[in-house]
Amino acid sequence: MITASKTDAKNIVGEGDYQYQVVHEWPQLPSEYTWQTTHNVAVDKAGNLYVIHEGRAELKDHPSIFVFDATGKYIRSFGKQFQGGGHGIEIRQEGNEEFLYVCAYQALKTFAKLTLKGETVWQKYAPMESGVYAPEEDTKPTGQWGRDRFMPTNFAFLDDGGFLLVDGYGAFYVHRYDKNGKWLSCFGGAGGGEGKFNTPHGVWIDNRAGRTPSICVCDRANNTLQYFTMDGKYLETLKGYGLPANVETWKNLLVVPELHARVTLLNEKNEVVARLGDDVARVTAKDGGGIRGDKNRWIDGKFVHPHDACFGHDGSIFVAEWVGTGRVSKLARMS
Repeated sequence: MITASKTDAKNIVGEGDYQYQVVHEWPQLPSEYTWQTTHNVAVDKAGNLYVIHEGRAELKDHPSIFVFDATGKYIRSFGKQFQGGGHGIEIRQEGNEEFLYVCAYQALKTFAKLTLKGETVWQKYAPMESGVYAPEEDTKPTGQWGRDRFMPTNFAFLDDGGFLLVDGYGAFYVHRYDKNGKWLSCFGGAGGGEGKFNTPHGVWIDNRAGRTPSICVCDRANNTLQYFTMDGKYLETLKGYGLPANVETWKNLLVVPELHARVTLLNEKNEVVARLGDDVARVTAKDGGGIRGDKNRWIDGKFVHPHDACFGHDGSIFVAEWVGTGRVSKLARMS
């Protein structure tokens, strides 16, 4: 935790117990690399930050995943196999080792389990046994989009060692896998809510203290969060969001990065306790369409397009924004 000086007060967001100092472009890439739409972020047990960006399909040797230490210093990079489609990244402790779970969309249409150094444990493609995908979607993937296509976006981890994989840009299903990566079942599909989705972009297991464990899905284009039992039965819908892209929890808080220019925090009762970096009115205005691509119009302490957020061990928040030049900000929790 930090205590901000008077000189950086303009970069303080939130109020009360939920105040953060915003440091934009916190991790710096080495000069030989460039971001292309930073997508997702995750933190390992040592406090290192992992960032995945979409990358450019034509730059075959450019890494898609970058690792930074707790001070924002570059450590290593890897993942050229996801270049041009890098999207989701999460970290899971399994026994004495941590692993990365990574997914890629566009023409790649794949997901994989890696070590923290980037070695591949396994890599998989569309679960054809689900019966929802076009022929050869798993063996001859292309960049074609549609409700019979596979465009995975994010993961959530189950207590039995299995995981959920959400097909946020393709068939709009949430797929369940066992601990060995074997497909088991799915729920969802395209629709307007209450168990059906329009771009189910993020997924997380909400097991905060005092709550019954449940599955939270970011139904992005419906501007809602949908809750399900651990068996995939619909429970409820939380409204009032602007393209919510993902969720994650820390202690009693749930963080919701919204592409409509803000990051929202909810308490264990799912009451909004903070809206951070809110620039919704300006970014979503009729003349705001060019802000995403014009850094000169970005404002310190304000967000443009938060695509993912994760917590550090001390409750600080890292935010990746879906902007062409990439941007990863640290929201340092204040004392």
